[in-house]
Amino acid sequence: MAVWAIVPAAGIGARMNSELPKQYLELQGVSVIVHTLNRLGQLPSLAATVLVLHPQDRHWAQRGAQPREGLMICSGGKERVLSVLNGLHALAGLAQDDDWVLVHDAVRPCVRVSDIEALLEEVATHPVGGLLGVPVSSTLKLANANRDVVATLPRDDMWQASTPQVFRYALLREVLEQSLARGELVTDEAAAMELAGYSPRLVRGGADNIKITYPEDLAMAAMILRAQAEELENATMADGY
Repeated sequence: MAVWAIVPAAGIGARMNSELPKQYLELQGVSVIVHTLNRLGQLPSLAATVLVLHPQDRHWAQRGAQPREGLMICSGGKERVLSVLNGLHALAGLAQDDDWVLVHDAVRPCVRVSDIEALLEEVATHPVGGLLGVPVSSTLKLANANRDVVATLPRDDMWQASTPQVFRYALLREVLEQSLARGELVTDEAAAMELAGYSPRLVRGGADNIKITYPEDLAMAAMILRAQAEELENATMADGY
């Protein structure tokens, strides 16, 4: 079965306090979205990637576009679920019902290829699919509207979800359409699966798979990319010896 990727990148990044959407901010000399697409492009099993852009996107041509094999582009919607669904519709006639669709945030440029491969291996025999995540290590506080703490929540069995999230093509399309029909604007694909009665598999990924949301995240991502590059260089040198 083939593996297809959808990268929703139609957001405007309001929380970054930047004129540029966060996926187009510069990170080590190129835009964040280029780093993300490069990571996905290292997957040997990937058939193609659908990049979902804002209908009025004017930045891709200057800050992201370059010759890239297997890249398809379509327009997104006002919400993530609409963008992902548009990406699924773009794969109609190409993806088979049981093919895997990997949905990854455009602003997670530090995802490790080895983590994606581990996720694909873990869900290979799973009836639904799954997602990368990290067990919660910090104490969780429940607050009211005034941000006063009203309870401390147990963190046992709690995970912080990330991406990629991988599900069967036909099933993912079906549950997202059902969520929209019910007026549920789910924040990720796993939530749509859960609302439909399915139980996705959580697969532990690296804590360095951060999502760039706030200005300080960009500097953190640069540090992570440097550390990952040094790690790879050291491993290559060790193999050489």
